[in-house]
Amino acid sequence: MTQDITWKDYFLDNERYADIINGIGCMGRQVVTKDDLQELDTQTAKKKIKIRDMIRKAAFGVNFAIIGIENQETIDYAMPLRSMSYDAGEYEKQAEIIRKKVRKKRKGLSAGEYMYGFRKDSRLKPVVTFILYSGAEEWDGPKTLHDMLDFTDIPDELKKITSDYRMNLINIRKLKDTSIFKTDVRQVFDFIRCSENRDKLRELVDSDDYYKNMDEDAFDVVAHYTNAEELIEAKDYYERKAGKVDMCRAIKEMIEEGRAELMTETALRMLAIGKYAIDEIADISGLSIDEVNKLSKKAMCK
Repeated sequence: MTQDITWKDYFLDNERYADIINGIGCMGRQVVTKDDLQELDTQTAKKKIKIRDMIRKAAFGVNFAIIGIENQETIDYAMPLRSMSYDAGEYEKQAEIIRKKVRKKRKGLSAGEYMYGFRKDSRLKPVVTFILYSGAEEWDGPKTLHDMLDFTDIPDELKKITSDYRMNLINIRKLKDTSIFKTDVRQVFDFIRCSENRDKLRELVDSDDYYKNMDEDAFDVVAHYTNAEELIEAKDYYERKAGKVDMCRAIKEMIEEGRAELMTETALRMLAIGKYAIDEIADISGLSIDEVNKLSKKAMCK
């Protein structure tokens, strides 16, 4: 299962999708609920060239907006252009619907309204795309269209009137406050933020009971950011109850296994050097004298 698929499965839950809209788009204000969202076709252009990751129609009172989410794990140095293309495609889809409706009612239209299929009072609905970047590398790519343009020798006056486009990049690992999220989006984002540091990761899963009873689709997302194979196997091994998985137990065992491997590797290197006594190797590696003796015998047999 690819990471894109796991994210898509995770955000099939509209409560989580609404949490992203409220947490990021509305600064933590609880504005929309899962019942305000409607899934839309991810095709963004008439020629069906561009395909979004996820998109919803979100109701705001009597109005609505189109909200897209793109999962990004590697840096795309053309991301502002890509994001702009997605949004432009959504606006074009809306415009095409308006044109068809306008041209069906010829009466009362001006020549321009009929010719271009847009009335004076026709309006498009806002389109917003969130780029959720979860990569370990610092984002050093452009964040606006202007960042991608070569303005060498271009007059400042012309640069100022060159249209720009700013993408909404959310660097998950750099989020300072995840309390703005009210679903397990918070725990998933916190896990990703701590995934490079096993001590912090263990402290995190110990501090929040949610990790002892994770939703399976949330587990699939976060497993990718530590050791996917190990944790996916753990998911299949541990008893599941109503689609829940004990991440806390799986992480603890993974960390302990990692430490055991490191201790063994240290002891083997010291044995290979041949200058250390068995008790010294045990003291430095953290293994018992019996364990070091067993490793020594195995090494001699090879």
